[in-house]
Amino acid sequence: MDLPRTIARPVDHEVVIKKSRFLAHLAPAADVAEADAVIARLRKELWDARHHCVAMVLGTRADQARSSDDGEPSGTAGVPMLEVLRQRGVTDLVAVVTRYFGGVKLGAGGLVRAYSGAVAAALDVAADTGAMLRRELLYEVEVAVPHGDAGRIDNMLRDWASSHGSVMEPPAYDAVAHLRLLVPPDQLDALSADVAAASAGARSPAVGDARVVDVPDRP
Repeated sequence: MDLPRTIARPVDHEVVIKKSRFLAHLAPAADVAEADAVIARLRKELWDARHHCVAMVLGTRADQARSSDDGEPSGTAGVPMLEVLRQRGVTDLVAVVTRYFGGVKLGAGGLVRAYSGAVAAALDVAADTGAMLRRELLYEVEVAVPHGDAGRIDNMLRDWASSHGSVMEPPAYDAVAHLRLLVPPDQLDALSADVAAASAGARSPAVGDARVVDVPDRP
């Protein structure tokens, strides 16, 4: 099963409906404290707004959630916003939609559409601007090579990583060069074969622990 996605940076989007302004703000949040800090900052910056409705989803498996209608009729703001986040399969982010009332009542259905639509539009902006990150379970792999071979093998691994969904990590050096990368589980056998071919069978990758890694989302 694919892991939920997240965002790399804050995203803002504004929607105007019947003279009411809905300012959607998405921000990364690793935990409730970070999410609450985002909410508090927006409340302070946009102090003259009538409502600051909230939805957040947290946890690697998106297993924590919270929402608030912040004075809007019950069920017309926070829950619809949260439903959009769940439908889009995202986590570790907080969505705040700030409303400046335009003098025209929207009704319960109109509010649901406005708040959920503002979050959906902001997520679209995140996708269109490259702010979305996908999460993958990658394995820590190390290839130890003599210093004299480090440059050649490092170049080979970088080329290999770019075409096998892998991520290079900073190397470490002591008596030998420790070249490190993060590799999808279905590419481990291919890496072993290619390292053996590049080193005439003298080297083999050492596979370590699995780690959840954020990488740029596919177009």
